[in-house]
Amino acid sequence: MQSKWIEWVKKLQAIVQNGLAYSRNEYDLERYKQLREIVADILENHTNHDPETIDNFLSSDSGYRTPKVDVRGVVFCDDKILLVKERSDGKWTLPGGWADVCLSPSENVVKEISEESGYQTKALKLLAVYDRDKHDHTPKFPFHVYKLFFLCEITGGKPQTGLETEDVAFFGWDEIPRLSITKVTPVQISKMFELNENDRIQAEFD
Repeated sequence: MQSKWIEWVKKLQAIVQNGLAYSRNEYDLERYKQLREIVADILENHTNHDPETIDNFLSSDSGYRTPKVDVRGVVFCDDKILLVKERSDGKWTLPGGWADVCLSPSENVVKEISEESGYQTKALKLLAVYDRDKHDHTPKFPFHVYKLFFLCEITGGKPQTGLETEDVAFFGWDEIPRLSITKVTPVQISKMFELNENDRIQAEFD
C-alpha cells in the first residue's frame, strides 16, 4: 500500500499533463487543473516537500508525459568496477545522473563519469535498460524513470571528486561497499559484472 499512492500519482499526473497539453476545451482545462491540485494534495500529505516545491515539480514539465532518463557508467579496471561516493548520503553508486537535453545518451554518460570521477571515458556498449519501478530502488519516485547502463573504457584523466561526490574507487565484487539504493542496487551491480565477463550476452531490458 505504501507504494500504491505513488503509482496513482504517476498515472494522475500523466493524465493531467497530457490533458493540459492537448485539450482545447476551457471546461476540460479547468477540470485538469483541479485534478492537478488533488495530485499536489496527495504529494503534500505523503512527502516532506512544501507546497511551493510540489507546485514547481508538477508544473516543470509540459507536453505529453514521458519517462525521465537516468544514465549510469560502468567502468572496469583489473576486474574491478568504478564507484563514486555520494555527498548526499555517504553511500556508493555507479557514476551517472539525469540525461541532459542536446546530448546523446552516450555523450551524457561520458559527461557524468568525467564530472563525478575525474576519468575521461569512451562509451563502448549499452549493457542494460531498466524500468526503475521494476527493481528494488528506494525511495519510490512520483514519476517514471528508465535507467540506461553503458559499458565505458578509460581514455584519460585521473580520480577526482566532483560537486556531488566525495570519493572515487574501484571495487571487486566481494568488496562492494554500502550502495545508494536510490540509484543502483546490488543485483544490478552483480549483473554488470556478469555482462562485462561475457560480451556475448545481449543487453538486458525490462
